[in-house]
Amino acid sequence: MQIPFIDLKTQYETYKEEINKEVLNVLSSTQFIMGPQVTKLEENLAKYTGAKYAFACSSGTDSLLLALMAIDVQPGDEIITTPFTFIATAETIALLKAKPVFVDIDEATYNIDPKLIEAKITPKTKAIMPVSLYGQTADMDAINAIAKKHNLVVIEDACQSFGAEYKGKKSCNLSTIGCTSFFPSKPLGCYGDGGAVFCNDDALGAKLKSLLNHGQGKRYEHKYIGINGRLDALQAAILNVKMNHFEAECKKRIEVGSRYSKLLEGANVITPTIMSDRNSMYAQYSIRVKNREAMIQKLNDAGVPTAVHYPIPLHLQEALSYLGYKKGDFPISEQIGTEIMSLPMSPFLTESQQDFIVNAIKA
Repeated sequence: MQIPFIDLKTQYETYKEEINKEVLNVLSSTQFIMGPQVTKLEENLAKYTGAKYAFACSSGTDSLLLALMAIDVQPGDEIITTPFTFIATAETIALLKAKPVFVDIDEATYNIDPKLIEAKITPKTKAIMPVSLYGQTADMDAINAIAKKHNLVVIEDACQSFGAEYKGKKSCNLSTIGCTSFFPSKPLGCYGDGGAVFCNDDALGAKLKSLLNHGQGKRYEHKYIGINGRLDALQAAILNVKMNHFEAECKKRIEVGSRYSKLLEGANVITPTIMSDRNSMYAQYSIRVKNREAMIQKLNDAGVPTAVHYPIPLHLQEALSYLGYKKGDFPISEQIGTEIMSLPMSPFLTESQQDFIVNAIKA
């Protein structure tokens, strides 16, 4: 049986006529930078999340960078985050010469453990950057309460959780600033790099809008040092089509993820824990196993593709060795890094494909 890890081909074939039409419209207009497609996408994103402002940008990484720039992060500032995430989370902090300060994760959700945050706050702390990993938000109320007490900003790295809900509110609209990614494999993906940044504050919104376009207010008038963080109109057109179908895909993702967990009951694996006050978009459906390398080999032999997100926590990465962390500093992140593996996941994964995968795992 042929099983793609993420079935982008079936998705494209399903929406092909709509996507091709909108892409051709952009090509005919020759307006490739900014323009009506980007404006429409930003309106769609703001309406969907309930945020006052949504700004489309060039990638999820740039959305994080823009958020940090918007709150004026300076060299030496400290940003509290998790070591169990993709490097972009800490990379953007380090790019601004600020210091990533890591806090270990909750073993059930794989998200930052709010109980451990306060001990890491110092006079240099500027913000807390929780990651909504694998499609499930962190415990944002607890994190926001800590931030309010210490007068800190909260930036949600929601690069894997667009569409997810926490206590009835949408991810990306749960804190001071929300950031997401439209990388092709994400719950809402374009056909290249893309992202968005969200907020509800007027001044912050105006600054974010300027920063992503070279710090411009008016053309050739630059208020800030910014970046070229614009989203291509072609990608915006594709995302606008996909947004028409996104709610149905979200529902299907939850069904597929829940069915995996049900089918894997009794198997010698640990399935995702989804907290009762939130859901998950299952950007990855990740299980934990003690014999990961053997499991991956057996599944690959059976024709089941897998991936590992993430084998090496950030505090053990060579690029961040200057921070001075060592093995044993974040034991939960380290343990899960040796056990975690992701299975094929898509709204287009069929029940027969899923049955085949589960049977291969049980075997």
